[in-house]
Amino acid sequence: MLDAATIGRLHLAQMPNVPRFLPMPVRRVEVLAFPDVQLLDVAGSLQVFATANDLAKSAGEPAPYEIETVARAPEVRTSSGLRLATTTIPDAEAPLDTFVVAGGRGVNVAILDPEMVDLVRRRSAAARRTASVCSGAFLLAQAGLLDGRRAVTHWQRCAEFSRTFPNVKLEPDPIFVRDGDIWTSAGITAGIDLALALVEEDLGHGPALAVARQLVVFLKRPGGQAQFSAALDMQDGGGRFDALHGWMLENLKADLSVPVLADQAGMSARSFARHYQETTGRTPARAVEQMRVEAARRLLEARTSVSEAARRCGFGTEETMRRSFLRLLSVSPQAYRERF
Repeated sequence: MLDAATIGRLHLAQMPNVPRFLPMPVRRVEVLAFPDVQLLDVAGSLQVFATANDLAKSAGEPAPYEIETVARAPEVRTSSGLRLATTTIPDAEAPLDTFVVAGGRGVNVAILDPEMVDLVRRRSAAARRTASVCSGAFLLAQAGLLDGRRAVTHWQRCAEFSRTFPNVKLEPDPIFVRDGDIWTSAGITAGIDLALALVEEDLGHGPALAVARQLVVFLKRPGGQAQFSAALDMQDGGGRFDALHGWMLENLKADLSVPVLADQAGMSARSFARHYQETTGRTPARAVEQMRVEAARRLLEARTSVSEAARRCGFGTEETMRRSFLRLLSVSPQAYRERF
């Protein structure tokens, strides 16, 4: 009878382009949880490392990671209500490879707890590298680990973060940021992107790509978090310009200059431009550009040609649309169409 490792090797041998997980030292990875932690912040990154282990073992190789969810208590209740069984940290100076701090609404209480902040500081000092998911960056910053460094957090909390931690060089758009041995990621599922990047650094491109395929996600997601936040963020402001936004979305091919939009809103051009930016946090021109890019993305995802998408979304020329895509998504329309 064949053992499990042999069966795994035979199965993988029938699959094209399966990378080999070369034997290497086991890396200890700890994901820090706390009361009211965001469940996906913990589970998303954990699953990436766990899948790397599963694929390695299927190839007959030892698991590259030793994974633990750690906390100051043996059980943590997440913000979704699900309770996690965790491992308490008996020795904050015990060496480890990767220390990941999750986020969630509980971080607001955690940053006010001197013992928790000190634990983060000491655990980070014991690790080869430290990372945060979403608002976990607040805990790293509170511990002084991000001073003078580049970082990112959830788009919705960027303004608050910048006010609270002015010594951190916050970059609101990237999915994740690496500055030396400190990694930070954007909102929630960006923790998966960050964990994949960590696996790629450890094991190489092939194994990381295999993990991404297994999880049915991008190894390197195109664009930044701005492309996901813009449509939601534009709804802020108590609905003052909701009717105008609806009209704009129905008339993307039309002239959407400030005088036209002001007339549609029943305001003078100067008053409209000022009130619109105060309410939405963006200029009318940037709002129009974001709407047109969003609409073009949907058309490209439906296999519409680049030229047709540019025409239907009011860009005028393919070059104008290309510049907007590069500015907002950091990817060209053609590359976006091919990837999606």
